[in-house]
This record gives sequence, C-alpha cells and structure tokens, in this order.
Amino acid sequence: MLDRPRRNRRTEAIRNMVAETQLTANNLIYPLFLLDGKGIKSEVKSLPNNYRFSPDTLLAEIEECLKLGLKSFVLFPAVDEALKNKEATYSYSPDNFYLKTIAEIKKRFPETCLVSDVAMDPYSSDGHDGYVENGQIINDKTLPILAKMAIAQAQAGIDIIGPSDMMDGRIQYLRDELDDEGFTDVGIMSYTAKYASAFYGPFRDALDSAPKAGDKKTYQMNPANKKEALREAMLDEAEGADFLLVKPALAYLDIIHLLAQNTTLPIAAYNVSGECAMLTAACQKGWLNFETAMPEMLLSIRRAGATAILTYFAKDWARRFN
Repeated sequence: MLDRPRRNRRTEAIRNMVAETQLTANNLIYPLFLLDGKGIKSEVKSLPNNYRFSPDTLLAEIEECLKLGLKSFVLFPAVDEALKNKEATYSYSPDNFYLKTIAEIKKRFPETCLVSDVAMDPYSSDGHDGYVENGQIINDKTLPILAKMAIAQAQAGIDIIGPSDMMDGRIQYLRDELDDEGFTDVGIMSYTAKYASAFYGPFRDALDSAPKAGDKKTYQMNPANKKEALREAMLDEAEGADFLLVKPALAYLDIIHLLAQNTTLPIAAYNVSGECAMLTAACQKGWLNFETAMPEMLLSIRRAGATAILTYFAKDWARRFN
C-alpha cells in the first residue's frame, strides 16, 4: 500500500500538526446571567456550574475569566416582575441595572468584548420577544422598542448587539437607528436561524422569561426547515448584519455548515443550555467523560463552520486548555 492514512495519526505531535480544525479561547463567548442586587452568586439548578450573578460578583467572575484567556461575554438580564410591562420600557430606562453593569464592565475591563441581548422577553409582562396585541405578536410595533433598547445598550458601551427576537426586518431597522445616533461602529450579531427548540429550558429557568401564554412558533423557526435558514441569512446580510447566528448549535450543525458555505460573514453558533445540561447530566451519571466529551462537542460546532461559539462550557474549556 502506497497510501497509509494512519502514518499521519502515529504520534500526538503529528496529529496536532495535521489537525484541520483549531479551537481557541478566541472562538468562545461565555453567556452570563445578571440580576439586580449585591453579593449574589446563585447556581441555576437545571444548568449545573452556571450562576446568576449580581453586578459585583459578575465583575469578579469576568476578572477570573480574563485570567483564563476568555475575553468575550454575552450578558442576559433576569428582571424583577414588578419592572416588566407590555412595552418593555425598563429595557431602555436609565435606571436599568443591566445597562449600568455594561458601563461598569467596560470601565473596569475595556479589553472585553461584550455582546448584548436585544429582545422584549426579559422585560415584557407577556414573556414574548415581540409586542403582543390580542394574542398576536405584532412585528412592526416591536421594531421601535428594539431600537430604543439597542441604542441604550450602545450608549452603555456594548460592542455588539444581539437581536434574538426573530422579527422580520429588524436588522436594517436597528442598523439605521444605530447609525443615525452615531453608533456606526457597534456591530450586530443577528440571531439569523433561531429555531423553536425544546433545548431552551434551563435558560428560561435562569431568567424566568417563559411566555405567559402561547409559544414562540410564529417567529422562531420550524426545526424541520433548512432552506428557510438560508433565506433568513440572505436577508440579514443584505440588511447589514455583521455576524449570522444559529441557535441551537449541536442539533443544527447542518445549518451552521450551510450558512458558512453561502456567506462571507462570520457564523456564530449558540451551544444552548439544554445541550450543555444534557452533557453535564450524562457526565455526572458516569456515562460520559466530561474532559473528553465537552471539547469534542465544541470542536464539532467549530468544524461545522462556526467562527464564534456561545457556550456555557467556555470557562471549563479555558481552564483545561489555557
């Protein structure tokens, strides 16, 4: 035999030399849950080893992560029910603890890259990503609210806004509004293909943000659809997105690959709470080995074509490899 592929697998040094896919801390974005208060670090029971932080403990967590080589974070607020209303006005209030915390992080750690969440559900008394009227999600009434939210986040110092709402036309609307306010350098990581998935449960536990009525199937995508993701990607790219995000990641590796093959924009993928919780539970049962299964999971997402991976395993990965 002249062709023996095993020659290139013979030693670890050779295997590393010919590795086709590289994953580093630069590819990872760490999702962090934020709530108002002081001295709070409470574990999310359905997502072990992940916590809800008050602003002071969040700053300490970010400092620890920076020492491990992690520099990118996506922040999600858990908002008191008393502050929620139909128009989600607290999302752009000067008193919003989320906005104040963004400003403090950028002041203390200017080297960080902060990604926001732009959607009504954390602040809406209806628990939906868009404006609800007579039981329907009203697309065009949602856009001005999202714009006010995005501008407030940009003013606070966010680097990249993350519209996760899946309303039609929101990328161009937000880009225009941000540019008009002078925030031409603020990026947009569009949740381009966000599926109506069963894997979001622990996230909703962490933020208490489940819909009060109905579901999200009229705006999040049908898991059966693949071509529709390409349609959404073409629209978002034309409207001014800087990243295209697929959510979830592990169950949608084909979608990540499809978008990566059909756009020059960087692809982000959200390794969501349910995916991470599944692996954690299996490892706690002794059915899988976390030290080998966790990196393999993240590598598969990177191999599919994701440049940036939002994952609750970011800190675990950095502890092991950095």
